[in-house]
Amino acid sequence: MGPESLPKPQQHKAKICMWKYLDVHSMDLIEKAQTTDELKRLLAELFNLQDFELNPRSAILLDLYFYSIQFSREQGFNQEQTSAFFSIVKDTHEACVETPLPNVEECYSYFTELVFCHSIRRPPFSIDLFSQDQLVLITDYVINTYFRHFKLYKYAFTPQVRLDISFSYIGMPEPREEAEPAESLEPPLSPLQEDSKEAAAAAEEDPTAALREYISAQLNQELAQLRLSVEQRLRATEEQFNSKLVQLEKGPSGKGSGKGKKK
Repeated sequence: MGPESLPKPQQHKAKICMWKYLDVHSMDLIEKAQTTDELKRLLAELFNLQDFELNPRSAILLDLYFYSIQFSREQGFNQEQTSAFFSIVKDTHEACVETPLPNVEECYSYFTELVFCHSIRRPPFSIDLFSQDQLVLITDYVINTYFRHFKLYKYAFTPQVRLDISFSYIGMPEPREEAEPAESLEPPLSPLQEDSKEAAAAAEEDPTAALREYISAQLNQELAQLRLSVEQRLRATEEQFNSKLVQLEKGPSGKGSGKGKKK
């Protein structure tokens, strides 16, 4: 797969997604499933994951869906809230695995927009389905259970991209073959001289060895810096999101949004 054929990270626009994947009938069936096995079998049937016992990807997806429903039950979400939260998790995951290229920033931005799209009343663009406290709980849950394992999900669901680098050196002289003398007149060498001679001979046979070692070291250093940069960006995005939450809680006049004052 060449670089030009790789799907690029996309900027998705958040929309209201209540009932997108779980309609009212599906939610009725989910509420009737009381045991872990019943709920998993139902979700496997709803999303064509019946091969979860043999297919690792199906098993991972089934766990993601199952624990999303479990979280909704623990928080006492109603059917509308459970359906919307499930859709947020599923859409975030699908954005993650749409490309093997790094897209954690795009996915996190999309997730935050989806959450706010269901937490602020601004028809027809958003609805106040979740309270501010629920918004914080949802964000903490998805960060700790999904974004903390973002690379693992991408590794499991996207093709691996390998970078192969080859070098050709212009103007490098070709090694010359010299006829060996029939009889050597040089005195025998000591073991230390033998090692030095062998090292010099190896350098002559492969004059690019030192350059290849240097390039390999530089690539490893760049990869380490890239991993550190991704972690730093994730923390910065999380801090930015928390700052937005604080502003939302204060409201335009420095007070609460008054959400609980509705009659």
